[in-house]
Amino acid sequence: MPLTTDEAYTELIRRVKAIALLNSCGSVLHWDHQTYMPAKGAAHRAEQLALLAGLCHEQFTAPEIGELLSGAEGGGARHEPRSAVAVNVREIRRAYERATRMPAALVEELARTAALAHDVWVEARRASDFERFCPWLAKLVALKQQEAAAVGGGGARYDALLDEYEPGETVERLIPIFAELRTSLVELVGRIARSQKRPDLSILHRAYPIAAQETFGKTVAAAIGFDFQAGRLDATVHPFCSGIGPGDTRLTTRYNLHDFGDAFFGVLHEAGHGLYDQGLEAEHFGTPMGEAVSLGIHESQSRLWENFVGRCGAFWEYWLPQARQVFPEALTGVGLEAFVFAVNDVRPSLIRVDADEATYNLHILLRFELERALIDGDLAVPDVPAAWADGMERLLGIRPLDDARGCLQDVHWSGGSFGYFPTYTLGNLYAAQFFAKAQAELGDLAEQLRRGEFLPLKAWLNRTIHREGQRYRAAELVAAVTGEPLNPRHLLRHLTEKFGALYGL
Repeated sequence: MPLTTDEAYTELIRRVKAIALLNSCGSVLHWDHQTYMPAKGAAHRAEQLALLAGLCHEQFTAPEIGELLSGAEGGGARHEPRSAVAVNVREIRRAYERATRMPAALVEELARTAALAHDVWVEARRASDFERFCPWLAKLVALKQQEAAAVGGGGARYDALLDEYEPGETVERLIPIFAELRTSLVELVGRIARSQKRPDLSILHRAYPIAAQETFGKTVAAAIGFDFQAGRLDATVHPFCSGIGPGDTRLTTRYNLHDFGDAFFGVLHEAGHGLYDQGLEAEHFGTPMGEAVSLGIHESQSRLWENFVGRCGAFWEYWLPQARQVFPEALTGVGLEAFVFAVNDVRPSLIRVDADEATYNLHILLRFELERALIDGDLAVPDVPAAWADGMERLLGIRPLDDARGCLQDVHWSGGSFGYFPTYTLGNLYAAQFFAKAQAELGDLAEQLRRGEFLPLKAWLNRTIHREGQRYRAAELVAAVTGEPLNPRHLLRHLTEKFGALYGL
């Protein structure tokens, strides 16, 4: 006897949640790979990850999933498009269509190659030797080109990869938005460079004991609402947040004795991601209603807490007195104005993760340009270092002196994450628009931060963004929350006003 619509939906969700549990096992292995796994375990870990990826793909692309989807699509999903049932069916259908176009052998080979390439990248970066990583990057580019060909819908090849991270987004839409940003940011950075005002950066490069950095970072992360009973903080080469599942969200950062900002703002950034993961409804785990909208929306949460909160003067009015107690030798006698100016220094730099708010998006625009050229076949992999250096000089006026500070600095390509980088700039754009709306609805946020009241903002984000799961696509969510479509002028206004005041522009 055929299943009823409700029965088909119930069975579909049961299967999808089981696959999500299997995927979460892979997330633990990925986290362990980049934190505590011994170096010689790389080959074995690659096989583990390939096996899990293959199993998840096999289970999700089984004909029964398609049959259950067809059965579930005949009910309430058709009449209430924003209901949990409708959202789950819609987004599972989207993921199923994409997955069934991916050959199982390609899925396994991508997982295996990415795991092995990551460890080669770590060594190549340490040695600043692109040639060591070059054959692996070439293999990954070829595999991602195969993926784009398999899942693409006839548009730009890069769109097929971008869609994995930012569903519905296209190169055609991004190019004019990014062009407007590029013009305005280059002009703003130029004005800042001509200013006579400069912060005292030595404040941030005194000795900050690593154990104390960890303690202070965890204290601040807890204060903004990250639950350490449902998460943890560890060290890694490249900071990330891994949402394993309900009750298990893992943050990582990296520590430098003589760089306060590296770890602290890394913790604040990843804690922003962690708050999103912890804010998802646990009952919906494994379904679209229990997952983030997109990586751009996820990035908006980390950038909001890192920059709009963590680098503003009001935030440090509350935290600097406590930081002086934790780091007395480094911060005794350091005034609020000098400290806030130091953490908002603007100058062209080589490393993306160290870049300031004003120049950061120029780093992303370069990667967006190079990724598209690689995937379209317009840039040969051996030519990447030179193209990278030329792009840095064109956009930021500086050239990397070696591969480690050039094209080897980011982990993304070693994991096959092509199409990921644009979500960083989208995250900055979304963050500015969300923060402006929060300010309008919550009142004087600066005064709240000055008093150490961070939870009203967290609760607003939980309510308007996190708990919505994938009810909306990113562009729809922005409009639903803020009352207008994505508008880059919110970010440009924020940057112009902030740095205009700091640099006397």
